[in-house]
Amino acid sequence: MVGVPLARRSRKRAHPTRLDSVLGYAALGWPCVPGAHPLRRGPRACSCDRVGCPSPGQHPLSPAWHMQATTDTALLTRWWQRDPEANVILPTGRVFDVFDVPLTLGMPALARMDAAHLHTGPVAANGDRVLFFVATRGNPEDEDEWWTCSLDCTPAEIDSTPGVRWHCRDSYVLAPPSMLPSGRPCSWLRPPDGRPLPDPLRVLDFLV
Repeated sequence: MVGVPLARRSRKRAHPTRLDSVLGYAALGWPCVPGAHPLRRGPRACSCDRVGCPSPGQHPLSPAWHMQATTDTALLTRWWQRDPEANVILPTGRVFDVFDVPLTLGMPALARMDAAHLHTGPVAANGDRVLFFVATRGNPEDEDEWWTCSLDCTPAEIDSTPGVRWHCRDSYVLAPPSMLPSGRPCSWLRPPDGRPLPDPLRVLDFLV
C-alpha cells in the first residue's frame, strides 16, 4: 500500500479549522461567539431554527450573542467541538470597528492605501464585500460623536457613499474561515498580526 506523501499530509494538517481560527482570535483579545452556517442540502438554507431565514449562515446562533461573546478558550473549544461547522461571529465596538464596503470600492481603496504606505490593518474578503478592521472609539463622553450601529446601518456621515457600512457598537461581522451561502469561505486579504489597528477616520478617507 502506497502511503500519502509527507508533504501532502503536512499541507492537510496545516489547513486551519474554525476552532483553530477562533482560538487565534481569542489570543488577540477578540471575543467570538458561534454563528449559524449555511445548509447545502434539505429544505432549509440555514442551520438556525428560523423558517425562511433572510441571512443564511450570516448571523449569531443566540439572540444573547453580545453577552455570550468571549475569549475564554475552554468555552470556545467546547462550543466549536460541539458544532465544528458553526460560523465565527466577531462583535464590533469592543476591540475594533469594521468598515464593510462593496468589493468594487474596497479593492481599489486597498491599492491606494498600499501606494500611500499606510498600515491597512486586518482586511477580509466576505463574498462581494471587503471588511476593514479599524480601532474602535468605544463609548465617548459626548454621545453625539458616536452612535449605536446595527447590522447594515449606514451613518449619516457616509451616506454619500452607497453601500458603506460602519459596524461599531451592537453590531458584528462574519469572520474567516466562516462559510458563505455561496459555498465559498470568508478569507483574509491581510490577516491580523497583533499590530495596533489603524485610525478609522484615516481609513475612511480612502473609502470615501
